[in-house]
Amino acid sequence: MKRAMILAAGLACATPAFAQLDFGRLIDYGRKAVDAGGKLKEANREFSQDDEIQLGDGIAATLLGASPLVKDAGLQRYVNRVGRWIALHSDRPDLPWTFGVIETKTVNAFAMPGGTVLVSRGLLDQLASESELAGALAHEIAHVVRRHQLAAIQSSTNSEVWSSIGKDVAGEAIARRGGDTFGLKSKAAGLGIDAVKNGAFLRPLDRSMEYEADRLGVILATRAGYDPYGLPGVLQVLGTLKGDGSGVDIMATHPAPSDRLSELEKVMPAVEGYANQPRLEGRFRQVVGSAK
Repeated sequence: MKRAMILAAGLACATPAFAQLDFGRLIDYGRKAVDAGGKLKEANREFSQDDEIQLGDGIAATLLGASPLVKDAGLQRYVNRVGRWIALHSDRPDLPWTFGVIETKTVNAFAMPGGTVLVSRGLLDQLASESELAGALAHEIAHVVRRHQLAAIQSSTNSEVWSSIGKDVAGEAIARRGGDTFGLKSKAAGLGIDAVKNGAFLRPLDRSMEYEADRLGVILATRAGYDPYGLPGVLQVLGTLKGDGSGVDIMATHPAPSDRLSELEKVMPAVEGYANQPRLEGRFRQVVGSAK
């Protein structure tokens, strides 16, 4: 009960009001949209944190153009609170963490470099508790903490895409949106848009990265006060699903749930003693159940 009260208090103060759900940092680009052309002259050099954030913003803007946010302020606020609370227990708590639920029945989740995480409404509908939501978000947070997507984009993006850094790479996507809605003027953000257009961002990550994100995700969720078996619970549910062919789904971009569970068995004994931490089924259903 004490842990549950601490967790509830933490979630209450982990995020401010619904203001963050406009994806304000994507729209209010004035203070961050510096010209990154000079900083990205060398394609293979390490990105600065600001470059990483802008790259992720470009990716997020493109994904949101295809699948908008669910129009439910309470749901968005809830997912942000859970996600930010977990992110505070990571090694990168200072990132501008933003979480959102997109309107699609496809079961999937996306972590963008820099701290934006999107989960599908279809995935939420498969979950049964806040601890499972925490496990799914913690897995995506772990990808950002370890910079997995950034490494994958850098390694898979060909020289033609990299050479477009100095050009107006956002043109086609921006035109489809009817203007520069998100103010994506930086080259890093434009490269993020190109990474989606060219498929670099949507390609499966290396299996070792997925397994590492699972392991770290369990640890992060446990640190945040959740039942460590939340993520294994999600994987068990995913194991009963099949891709519906309607788009890029979690079954196409991740190793088989059975393989992921087998890998997690190696670390679960280390968190076994925390299995009595809250699952919070009631609170989850109160918010998510009304969003279906």
